[in-house]
Amino acid sequence: MKLEQNAAAPLFNLPDHEGNMVSLKDCLGSKVLVYFYPKADTPGCTTQACSLRDAWTELKQAGVTVLGISPDNIAAQKKFADKFSLNFALLADEDHAVAEAYDVWVEKSMYGKKYFGVLRSSFLIGEDGKIIEAWYKVAPEDTAPKALQALKNG
Repeated sequence: MKLEQNAAAPLFNLPDHEGNMVSLKDCLGSKVLVYFYPKADTPGCTTQACSLRDAWTELKQAGVTVLGISPDNIAAQKKFADKFSLNFALLADEDHAVAEAYDVWVEKSMYGKKYFGVLRSSFLIGEDGKIIEAWYKVAPEDTAPKALQALKNG
């Protein structure tokens, strides 16, 4: 079931690209932009991550913590973060339990073959742990602008 405005954001505790555990609960008290991406170091995911890296100063000034989540392992996340000098945590959701909790683990189809994977989506979460905005199937280049616009609106 898709998460909507004012719904409680599902809590999680995942390892980041440095091997440290990151808990959404520990981030609350400030706004959090949680974004889900299919696979580290692929063209769309790189566009998305780099746009968030480039918008980091504006996001930080607005009091936002950015967390990227994919089913990649810690080593793949670390390589991705280092390669593109990403300035926020990338979290490893290898069993895709968090993706499922956010309803972004979906059936996909490519060349007639069906498989499950992450639906690129992002969620702006308020200090109280409630969803401010949810963007399912967001375009890679739209994640940062949509978050910044939502912050300006409200």
